[in-house]
Amino acid sequence: MRALQRVIVVGALAVVLAAGPALAQTPPQTPPAQQTPPAQPPPQAPAPKPYPEGAKIAFVDLQRIAQASAEGKAAATKIQEYEKKKLGEIQEKNKQVEDMRKKLEEGGNVMSDSARGQLQKDIDRSARELQFMQQSAQAERDQLEQELNVAFQRKLNPIIQQLSEERGLHFLFSIRDVGALWFHTGLDLSEEVIKRLDAGAPEKK
Repeated sequence: MRALQRVIVVGALAVVLAAGPALAQTPPQTPPAQQTPPAQPPPQAPAPKPYPEGAKIAFVDLQRIAQASAEGKAAATKIQEYEKKKLGEIQEKNKQVEDMRKKLEEGGNVMSDSARGQLQKDIDRSARELQFMQQSAQAERDQLEQELNVAFQRKLNPIIQQLSEERGLHFLFSIRDVGALWFHTGLDLSEEVIKRLDAGAPEKK
């Protein structure tokens, strides 16, 4: 008898990929770095406990899976590369608009009415083009994120399905969504999911 008939994972990459900057906004200036004392090495995490024999429930950390798996890292890299490319194009267009505005402010009094009017029209047109670029880039980024998330789920769901059936689980939880106050760390199957995901296909132990 199959212990788990169907597992659906939604938005596994959402937290990771949504961390990127909004393309419709100009990125803030980075303040000068301040000298800080060297960071102390983090305390070593205790060794994970073994999976409790006979347990019928378990959990995974979807955010950790997305951050640590090769598939999740590759998706995040694609988003970052897209953002870098589009932000460069938007910044270049914004510079063109600002240069024309500066030209109008500094030389508008010595221009003819027709030249000043034409320059204002050029500024207005370029400003509209800039706004369209920002909106289009953000929409394309959202579409890319959605496509990557669907592809990630398509590879992740069968692994979770098979692992749940192998363990004979009654329930498999997403730990960040259940608000657990305490749990046995041996119930965490995230590392096993990452291992199988990186291997490219579900594997039986």
